[in-house]
Amino acid sequence: MNKGIVVVLVIAAIIGSLCVFTVDERERAILFQLGQIVRTDYQPGLHFKLPVPFQNVRKFDNRIQNLDADPELYLTSERKNVNVDSFVKWRIGNVEAFYKANVGDIRIANDTLSTIIQKLLKDEFGTRTVRQVVSGERSEIMESLITLAQTEADGLGIHIVDVRIKRIDWPEEVSGSVYQRMAAERKEEAKKRRSQGQESAKIIQAAADRERAVILAEAQRDGQVQRGSGDGQAAEIYANAYTQDREFYDFYRSLVAYKTTFRSRSDILLLQPDADFFKYFKSPHAPKESP
Repeated sequence: MNKGIVVVLVIAAIIGSLCVFTVDERERAILFQLGQIVRTDYQPGLHFKLPVPFQNVRKFDNRIQNLDADPELYLTSERKNVNVDSFVKWRIGNVEAFYKANVGDIRIANDTLSTIIQKLLKDEFGTRTVRQVVSGERSEIMESLITLAQTEADGLGIHIVDVRIKRIDWPEEVSGSVYQRMAAERKEEAKKRRSQGQESAKIIQAAADRERAVILAEAQRDGQVQRGSGDGQAAEIYANAYTQDREFYDFYRSLVAYKTTFRSRSDILLLQPDADFFKYFKSPHAPKESP
């Protein structure tokens, strides 16, 4: 191959490489000519420019950026300090305005945006109480921050994706006393609940004791009635048995008395041997009574 053709092809390849550039979907691009912005509306894909040294392309990261600043102290409307930890999600909205405002440097954009967010947080917390910023109006604060921050960030070529408050704490110098006061309040509440529980327990116990006494009294009454009825029936049975066979009745009652009396070997009974108590020990038949 002719050397001249080779040289021409090499020069053509070099010129072609100078004319072609690509833009990734994660990037934004600006075409400069002699330091002036010529074009900024590049879509992802392959693009061309003049192969001259006074035209150059600069690319910028179009992904979402995270600004996670250090916690800051802010005064509430009650003149109390709170330690606020927040973060901001943002991305390039207008690449031309972003370049002009921040020289295309993300670190400069973060510093500027951090100053804006701190000012807005100061204003928002300064009009609210501690209770409102902690629980009552946190969502309203974040919505207001997004709206106001976007207004400030438009001139920086920045689009605010989200602003969030991660934590709201007391400063370290007052956290200890706050926690102690909270612990004391919880203990007082626990003591109050405990005393209420003890009072309720006493009322329930008194009602149970009263009900128990009533049940026992009714049971004893019913028992006495049943016992009296049983004793009456037993007396009637004894009387009928006595009238039917007096000798057998006496013999049976004597056996019951012997069983009850001689229950233990250690029992001692002092009686005369000829007493009537031992009459059935001597003979199975009771002695005839004298007329």
